Amino acid sequence: MNPLRKKRLLIILAILLGVGLAVGLALSALKENINLFYTPTQIANGEAPLDTRIRAGGMVEAGSLQRSADSLDVKFVVTDFNKSVTITYRGILPDLFREGQGIVALGKLNADGVVVADEVLAKHDEKYMPPEVTKALKDSGQSAPTPAKEG
Repeated sequence: MNPLRKKRLLIILAILLGVGLAVGLALSALKENINLFYTPTQIANGEAPLDTRIRAGGMVEAGSLQRSADSLDVKFVVTDFNKSVTITYRGILPDLFREGQGIVALGKLNADGVVVADEVLAKHDEKYMPPEVTKALKDSGQSAPTPAKEG
């Protein structure tokens, strides 16, 4: 092999190696930042990974909200009307958080099957429900409850 061809081959191999390394690093970074959505049924069935950041959502069960008297700790139960999962959160819940309405919590599932949330997202008007929650309810054969009219 003549020296010119050898040099070109080494340059092409170096470029391919660099592109491969860049793609690998980009995919690794994306994998760590993906928060997959899981329904309470999927969490109860063990489909959600432990100690990995996930999104869990459903309807907040009526009467399940428990606030700590001496801290900002909150515990509530979310359901998709098939199964339920307990969510704990430390902080101030969104103003629009209510029992009987759809929410999405971002956090990690612990070994006890409890989602330890670091962020809770609530609906922004009376007709809105997160798309993942709507789909989960539809898949479970339930429809989202219609909000009660005030007045």
